[in-house]
Amino acid sequence: MSAPPARTTARSTTTPSPGKIITAACVGNALEWYDIAVYSYFATYLSKVFFTDDDPALALLLTLGTFGVSFLIRPVGALVLGSYADRAGRKAALTWSIGLMALGTLLICVMPSYAAIGAAAPVGILLARLIQGFAAGGEFGSATALMVEFMPNRRGFAASWQFTSQAASTLLAALLGTVLTSTLSEEQLTSWGFRIPFLIGLLVAPVGLYIRRNVPEPPAAAEPESTRAPVRTLLREHKAGVLLTIGLLAVTTCLNYLITYIPTYATKTLGLPDSTGFVAALAGGLVLLAVTSVAGHFSDRVGQIAIMIPAAGAVLLLIYPMFALLVAAPSLALLIGVVMVMALFKACYYGPMGALMAGIFPAGTRATGMAVGYNIGVTVFGGFTPMIAAWLLDTTGQSAAPAYWVAFAAVASLTSLFVLRRRTMHPR
Repeated sequence: MSAPPARTTARSTTTPSPGKIITAACVGNALEWYDIAVYSYFATYLSKVFFTDDDPALALLLTLGTFGVSFLIRPVGALVLGSYADRAGRKAALTWSIGLMALGTLLICVMPSYAAIGAAAPVGILLARLIQGFAAGGEFGSATALMVEFMPNRRGFAASWQFTSQAASTLLAALLGTVLTSTLSEEQLTSWGFRIPFLIGLLVAPVGLYIRRNVPEPPAAAEPESTRAPVRTLLREHKAGVLLTIGLLAVTTCLNYLITYIPTYATKTLGLPDSTGFVAALAGGLVLLAVTSVAGHFSDRVGQIAIMIPAAGAVLLLIYPMFALLVAAPSLALLIGVVMVMALFKACYYGPMGALMAGIFPAGTRATGMAVGYNIGVTVFGGFTPMIAAWLLDTTGQSAAPAYWVAFAAVASLTSLFVLRRRTMHPR
């Protein structure tokens, strides 16, 4: 990257409208989560096209493994782009991240099949996912910092739009999955139909790039402390904050990636039709879209932790019974109900979380701290969740086994929440 631009030239004396701030911050996040959802939803078709067809089960495992491996580079992206945001400005880092995400999506759109180029196909898909993972590493911290610094009196509501945009993206991906699997044949989907959602996602990038280049820097990013070495300061003074952020992410990101795994789980484990899982994911996306920002707004009144602890506790207590019920009587109606309940708990937890995380770090290391903690948490509890779910199903022989991983994540999040409350690291 080039040297940081002069920060003063990026400032504006006019504060942009809340709508412009939220749109600029969330457009890249929306593209990131859209691509994640599309890759997970269409994993079965990706495995047939880009990975070995000698063993379908192995091909699917490799596809999900590639999905997970790409998350290993996210902490690197968090350090590079997060520290860049704290040094050069939020806008500069956000412009880089959306450009790189678009490049990764383009590679998936044009990648030839395994039958055409052999082992170069899965390598190319891995490269595309690594580029997207690096870009996504700096996205959350920079975008969330931008919103809470422009709207400090409505931190919960502002930061919740990060997650509302994720819900909207997941909803769009599920809608496209439902339409495509309902209207195209298996042969058409495998031949060309699976590329359509990636092409649609690619169209978002130019619009997002334009919006981000025309939003000013928030005033807090101009503070003198933001010009210091953010990574060194973070590692020296805020290690506990990073660990707590990782814990906060555990249950919600685990739930999120389990929901994206639902279409594969519905067909491979429950034996339901292909479109069933997409319909359930669509219903879950509607709940997330409707509830997330409401929970964020409410948290500005009662406090973030007061909402998040009951939500995480409900997940811990109810996740296994819900899966056991689903396995005992698999049906479209019950699958929709279970996914909607999971989405409700997730939305109540998700909405207030961004504001809570932002309050852990000062402005000078906020983008770096949130980016590093967020992406390590997403790597551990998110990116490998589909593969861990598949592994638990295979090794235990229990169709409800994915619930064990979610319950573990819930314990990790509750631990962080209780530590935060006891240490009063956040005023609420």
